[in-house]
Amino acid sequence: MHLWIDATAGVAGDMLLGSLIDAGADLNAIQLAIDAVAPGSIELRREQVIKEGQSATQVHVTSLVDDPPHRNWSTIRTMLEQAELADQTRSRALKVFERIAIAEAAMHGMDVEDVHFHEVGALDSIADVVGVCEAVRLLGVDSVSASDIALGFGRVRGAHGDMPVPAPAVARLALGWPSVDGALPGGQTPGELATPTGVALVRELAGEEHVAGVPAGVMQAVGYGAGTKNTPGRANVVRAVIVEKRESAGELLQIEANIDDLDPRLWPGVLAALLEAGARDAWLTPILMKKGRPAHTVHALCDASAAPAVRETLFRHTTTLGVRYFPVQREVLERSFDEVVVDGQRIAVKVGSRGGEVLNRQPEFEDVARAARELGVSEAEILRRVR
Repeated sequence: MHLWIDATAGVAGDMLLGSLIDAGADLNAIQLAIDAVAPGSIELRREQVIKEGQSATQVHVTSLVDDPPHRNWSTIRTMLEQAELADQTRSRALKVFERIAIAEAAMHGMDVEDVHFHEVGALDSIADVVGVCEAVRLLGVDSVSASDIALGFGRVRGAHGDMPVPAPAVARLALGWPSVDGALPGGQTPGELATPTGVALVRELAGEEHVAGVPAGVMQAVGYGAGTKNTPGRANVVRAVIVEKRESAGELLQIEANIDDLDPRLWPGVLAALLEAGARDAWLTPILMKKGRPAHTVHALCDASAAPAVRETLFRHTTTLGVRYFPVQREVLERSFDEVVVDGQRIAVKVGSRGGEVLNRQPEFEDVARAARELGVSEAEILRRVR
């Protein structure tokens, strides 16, 4: 599934989280992910609100701690690394916070490791970042794009005094991304429309995939997430659109290389790096090369837009002197996610359908492994109970 983020009215972490919950992400499962990072500290509550005639989900984040401490980047990194999270959720959340830390460090002229996050390190922002990353995973999203980001304009009062809009951290995070000021008809001054957390999430999730309108494909879900402001003349919402993209022969490429001289212990890291670079799938095939030498073909399947990064990864992470690539076609089942509860442990289940008929159900193995650890039983036993 493909997620398109409409940030043309601005974006904040809680708004993006609300839009994904409105589009179908399970609030209870998101709460469990947040609890894994900050146990007993944060509670999420959803409310249906109206913004300029538009119904939307507003997420309220309640701190259960009277005086939450300010945290620096290294502290938040440790919290995320030690939490029982899905690898995809952890990886994305770490990168989002790293983006914010780099922007804040540049703004204040200090070392990244020493950045104190203030509002960004507060529990509500941890909830927004972890919540959004987990919601994207729960929705089965495998690619993301986003619109222009409305940043706002004017001046606001912040923790460091009077500041221009967009604030310095937002401006740095938005570098290289198409943006607009978000002015309303008649020249009304909107003030701040985007937060560091919101912009960092868009930039990390979407990468370089800027798409002005809803991408081509079959719309599967749409969600609206409300901000706290009421803006006369425009609904203060982020829109999340889930699309099943229709692939054509030219949209997917298979990139390959034959390699006979790489330490086999490195292959798991190579496959992980290819997926990190944007490959939709990566795998190895054992082969026999000239002179009877055993070897492997490493394959990566990716969109054309990700091909440069995937090729670069192969050159940098393997011993190959060249790669080959060619267009491929594929046909996929309609995918959705269900959930079962095994002895109090939530297990996501990927469902594959065709023409409305369910053909396949498979539990997410990361959830199975986590449940096995929590319950002190084998992974095989958890699989048996899930089925």
